[in-house]
Amino acid sequence: MSTAPALDKTPAAAPAARRKLSLPVLLLIIAGLLCLVSAVRLITDADGLTSVSQMSTALRLAVPIGMAGLGGLWAERAGVVNIGLEGMLILGTWFGAWAGYQWGPWTGVIAALIGGAIGGLVHALATVTFNVNHIVSGVAINILALGATRYLSVLTYDGMEGATSRQSPAVPSLGEFTVPGLADALGDLNKQGYFLISDIAGLLGGVMTRVSWLTLIAVALVPLSWWILWRTSFGLRLRSCGENPIAAESLGVNVIKYKYLAVIISGALAGLGGAFLSMVSSNYYLEGQTGGRGYIGLAAMIFGNWMPGGLALGAGLFGYSDTLKVRGGTENTHALLLLIAILALLAVAWLIWKKKYVGGVVTLAVSVLLFFWYASTDSVPSQVATAMPYVLTMLVLALSAQRLRMPKADGQPYRKGQGK
Repeated sequence: MSTAPALDKTPAAAPAARRKLSLPVLLLIIAGLLCLVSAVRLITDADGLTSVSQMSTALRLAVPIGMAGLGGLWAERAGVVNIGLEGMLILGTWFGAWAGYQWGPWTGVIAALIGGAIGGLVHALATVTFNVNHIVSGVAINILALGATRYLSVLTYDGMEGATSRQSPAVPSLGEFTVPGLADALGDLNKQGYFLISDIAGLLGGVMTRVSWLTLIAVALVPLSWWILWRTSFGLRLRSCGENPIAAESLGVNVIKYKYLAVIISGALAGLGGAFLSMVSSNYYLEGQTGGRGYIGLAAMIFGNWMPGGLALGAGLFGYSDTLKVRGGTENTHALLLLIAILALLAVAWLIWKKKYVGGVVTLAVSVLLFFWYASTDSVPSQVATAMPYVLTMLVLALSAQRLRMPKADGQPYRKGQGK
């Protein structure tokens, strides 16, 4: 007999304490944000804020962050904290480039999935079987991945033509596509600089111009993960392990098996993000090329409240901020000061309406400082553009902390039969 209906009566299916945003309200917020960005672009003449090239680069930079975050979501929905995402990304970059160079790019993608999954298996073995602290295990995997890939690089690439002990030879391209006709039309419309219309054209043009096939796969994995985790009995059982594993076990769910599956899938998804870095963002493996994206992916998952849709928005936000150091960094970052100052001012009104006066005063002070910074300067130091993704990560997590709701049993040790 299936246990899926019965699980709806467990604490895992308890309604959330906070009301969720309805789709019309969410769409209204997104439309308002687009209008605000468009207005800031016109005021500052920073056309690069919403150019096709900016949006295309943002999508490319968001994919590895999104894959790491999606991997973290799978693990944490089953109750296992995965700080080892950075290490699994690293394993994906190395194995993807190594196999892609020898046997072709799609073989490299499969090898990256396997490499990341091996990292997930090690993490599952430590946390699920031996009950090692999840944070300790994740940090250990990050360190082991760095050491293992350095050793393998020296063993494999040292002395090879076109490679060094820290870099692989060039990997063949996976290929990319541009939507004919439509991409050019959207690019031309974006260059006209019309209010809102040109910005939407830039956004749409960015996802239709020079898009890698691996990008399509990565984007499709977001709704697929949502469907599996929230619309199938398999997903219900897996999520019950992260909410109340004792109750799940009492209803016949093999909690250990589901935790192992979730963490291995988590590692494979992070490995796919690593393959993207070494085969799409660049065409070779380079030591250190993950650049902390595993940690930013974890932040995107938390920002998204352990939901695929929110995670995708977070990854897009962090990916966009990462483009500032690539395209028009100082000019666009200076324009963003005005945008953030306006958003902070709107946040002040919200906090006062909620009668959170202390937070409102602090946010008002930040808004005034940002307005003064923008008005008193014509540009910002290049270091500010470089640091923007990491600063934005901390700000977003600080502002969204009060609405977060992690799985109830996330990170808690569990042994088979402990509820008996």
